[in-house]
Amino acid sequence: MADLFFYIFAAIALGGGIGVVLQKNPIGSLLFMVVTLAAIAGIYVLMEAHFLAAIQVMVYAGAIMVLFLFVIMLLNLGHDYRADLKSGLGFFAAFAVSGLLAGLLARQFRGVEENPIYQHFPGPEGMDQLLAEQGIIGAIAQPLFTDYVVAFELTGILLLVALVGAIAIAKRRV
Repeated sequence: MADLFFYIFAAIALGGGIGVVLQKNPIGSLLFMVVTLAAIAGIYVLMEAHFLAAIQVMVYAGAIMVLFLFVIMLLNLGHDYRADLKSGLGFFAAFAVSGLLAGLLARQFRGVEENPIYQHFPGPEGMDQLLAEQGIIGAIAQPLFTDYVVAFELTGILLLVALVGAIAIAKRRV
């Protein structure tokens, strides 16, 4: 039964992602992104990562999407009268880029044992031991605020710069 729900959530996430890209209206694209993030939260629940599912809904589907909606409304992006890139060349380029990324990911994850990226992950048995020692929040927070703190802070700075840039662009129009 869990496999069926996984395929349902995966189809919803894939459909939502396609809707984000193909939607002409930015508000509609934002709503498709909320659907995609909710489906990913459902997949987290199926994997019994309830904390990640809650964070996914609260932070991404909640706070970040409200920020995006604020920026879209601030910039008044709902009225774009330029012609969309709907020619065959645009779809061919998107297909080629998607294939290239899929090929690079497949090449990266081939030979899991030899890949240096997997040397940092403890595996299923080590993860059970880590969860027993630190709990789910500690197991997530420990590497986030020690090993990956620079990436975490850079992401926050990037979001702040995007918001300040959007306000600066909108202020020129007022």
